[in-house]
Amino acid sequence: MIATLIIHLHLPTCASLKEKRGRIKPLISRLHREFNVSVAEMDLQDKWQEAVIGCAMINSDGVTLRQSLQSVAKWVEANWTDGQVIDEKIEIIA
Repeated sequence: MIATLIIHLHLPTCASLKEKRGRIKPLISRLHREFNVSVAEMDLQDKWQEAVIGCAMINSDGVTLRQSLQSVAKWVEANWTDGQVIDEKIEIIA
């Protein structure tokens, strides 16, 4: 099974794409390191104050996948101080 987590972020204080990258890259690296998920910026690369990142995991158990990605989403909500989470969506593909 494959599971994805899509997180839409708002970065209200960013004034350039360079500044946005400087805030998103550490988040992507931390999620990869802490949760062992594949992570990438997926959309809105040309917007200064918004980003969409995607996380993906593979496992044979859908419950484990959902719980793991919910942990990732909760961590971002609680610990990422550079902006706010606008939306998040978990999808499991069997």
